[in-house]
Parts: sequence; structure tokens; C-alpha cells
Amino acid sequence: MNRSARAFWLRSPGLGEIREVALTAPGKDEVLVRALYSGVSRGTETLVFRGGVPESQHAVMRAPFQEGDFPGPVKYGYLNVGVVEEGPAHLLGRTVFCLYPHQSRYVVPVSAVTVVPERVPARRAVLAGTVETAVNALWDAAPLVGDRIAVVGGGMVGCSVAALLARFPGVRLQLVDADPARAKTARALGVDFAGPEDALGDCDLVVHASATEAGLNRSLELLATEGTVVEMSWYGDRRVSLPLGEAFHSRRLTVRASQVGTVSPAARAGRGYAERMALALDLLADPALDALVTGESAFEELPGLMPKLASGEIPALCHRISYGQDPRPAT
Repeated sequence: MNRSARAFWLRSPGLGEIREVALTAPGKDEVLVRALYSGVSRGTETLVFRGGVPESQHAVMRAPFQEGDFPGPVKYGYLNVGVVEEGPAHLLGRTVFCLYPHQSRYVVPVSAVTVVPERVPARRAVLAGTVETAVNALWDAAPLVGDRIAVVGGGMVGCSVAALLARFPGVRLQLVDADPARAKTARALGVDFAGPEDALGDCDLVVHASATEAGLNRSLELLATEGTVVEMSWYGDRRVSLPLGEAFHSRRLTVRASQVGTVSPAARAGRGYAERMALALDLLADPALDALVTGESAFEELPGLMPKLASGEIPALCHRISYGQDPRPAT
């Protein structure tokens, strides 16, 4: 068995490369996974690529299987789908999701992989980490039947949240983004779309995911009295200003953070990381979520691709990276 692999590393901010790596044989409770696809999350990953992780957040922002340190050299990423080539009999040949960086093969503990349901194409399963983030946010937000809700920011995370909220009965839901091209994605998800200036106000809940000061300010403006903004954006080393004067106090508004690193305390007792990930993969049976994958490139193209994703030259939600033949074609 050939246990060599190739991995994408950020050598220094703005400069990536592919490195050859040697793998050890998997131990008793480990698996060797051959990657099929990985995904580039344009928000967090491109911020890392630009060197925008503040020193105070270096430990918090570590990915589960990260190697190296910020700002570089570092191997970073967390959306990887592959096939188990070596390991326990019940996992051999199974398609699995792992929070692993961009690498052609890797050895991880059995506990680090989650089996992808048969009804979920491997190509779509790269979205599992982002849908997991959306699940956690909705546990934090606790939307109710009949709520008036806006999702501000039509990136990968915002669209994932909107896609899940579209299943809630009786809600008034809008996806709000300054880019009119996001209207097409909203339609594919079955969600109403509006530009910031046309968004419906009087919201009980606003989920903010634009990672912009303007988006967060607009989110507060859209709230009804005693409404809540759930803040999902991560700003890296940037500071933002909020209008906490004006009507913020008299309208008793709330801004609260949601972050996937901790399972929401609002989740039902006994639900941990494994249960949250399994739920996210199950939700990916919905083919509408294919709209969140906006491009695909071969693994060998990553060093030249990442600068274009980071600069916005290639607009993207999730950009999928392909490593070779997919044994489970899209359905």
C-alpha cells in the first residue's frame, strides 16, 4: 500500500504550495482515508491565506488537524470527504467526512470521521462542516414558528442558515445581501431575496453572516423591539463599530455570538460534536444545497487558485477541490 500523500500548505501569507508527505500505517483505532473532495470556505480560509488571524486568536482558530502555526507555514482546512482504504472492517470502502485540511491521503482516529449517508453524494458532503455551523447557530437562535427572520450575508454560512430556516413552518424569511447575484442562489434554496435597502424590517430574529460593519449595523436596524441579532461573522483582526446609542437600549435589542467550536448549550442534553455532525450530513440529502458549491478545481491547481479566491477574482461560496475518481456519483 502506497502511503505517501500530497498536502496544500500556506508557506507565508498569500503564497501556497503543495508538499509531499509520508504517512505512517494506521494503528488499531485509526483509518487511512483517500480524499475525493475538499472544500475551500471563502470566509475563514481566505482570511487565513491573507494572514489575517490576529495573534490573540491563534490558539482559538486552530483547525482540528492543522499543522504549523499562523501566519505560516501552516496546513489549514476543515472540509474533506474521502474513502476509507485501511482501518476497521465496518469502515472499509465507506465514504466519510473529516475536518481535515487539503490533502490527498491522511491517517486519523476512527472517532474523527463520520460516515456519509448513502443518499448524500460525496460531492455535496464537503458542505458538512458549514451546515454543522448552521445547525449550531439555529440551536443558539431558537427560531419559533411564525417568526419574522432575516439572514444578512449571502455567503457560504449565511446561505446554509437560510436553507435550513426555509424548512421552518410559517416563518417570514429573507436572505439579504448587497450582491444582487445572490438572488439566484436564494431562489435555488427556496428563499426570498432582498438587497439591504429593500429588506423587510420588524424582525424577531436576524442572523448576521456578512462579516462587514455595514451588515451588522443593518441587522440591528431590521430588528423589532426586543429582537435579537445572532452574530456568526468572524472579523479576524478588524474592528467594527455599532450604534449602541440611538434606540438600542429603548428597544431592548440583543446581539449574541454563535460559534461552532462549542456545541450550543441550547442543544438537547446528550448531543455532542458527533451527533451534530451526523445531523448536518443527514440534512445534506437535500439537493437544493448543491447551490452552495459554486466551482470546482483539481487539487494541483490550489496554489494558483487560492490567491484568486482570496482577492475575489473568482467569486465563490464553497469552491470544491477534486482529487480523482468519485465512486459515488451525484444523484
